[in-house]
Amino acid sequence: MAKDYYCPICKGQLRVKNSILLSAKSEQNEKGLIFLNSEIGDYSITTHPTFKVHEGQEYTFFCPICHATLNREENPQLVKIFLKDGDEEFEVYFSSLAGEKCTYKISDKSIEQIGPDANHYKQYFDVPEEDKKYL
Repeated sequence: MAKDYYCPICKGQLRVKNSILLSAKSEQNEKGLIFLNSEIGDYSITTHPTFKVHEGQEYTFFCPICHATLNREENPQLVKIFLKDGDEEFEVYFSSLAGEKCTYKISDKSIEQIGPDANHYKQYFDVPEEDKKYL
């Protein structure tokens, strides 16, 4: 069964074939569509040749359907989308900094860190040991 990625605001489907389609805007107001690989942990991207993604630059991500901002208010360097894999649903967070390999896959019961840069945002997802019994 295919994994479905969708917008946390409008619930619109973001997956096209093996990619997640989002729109993005750089700090310099360069705008374009970006295809992220839908396999968590594969950080390859595809864009139109005129939309260059610059390593280390922060981007704002938008739903291409409802145009809602997907960067989190509490930490704009993290982008949030939803994943449905069979009967399971997850929140997926990834870094908005180009080249930073960092993803979190979160369910009601677990937090999975993926990527060599995932520790940069670990404090936003750490659950105190005494609270883990409630998961």
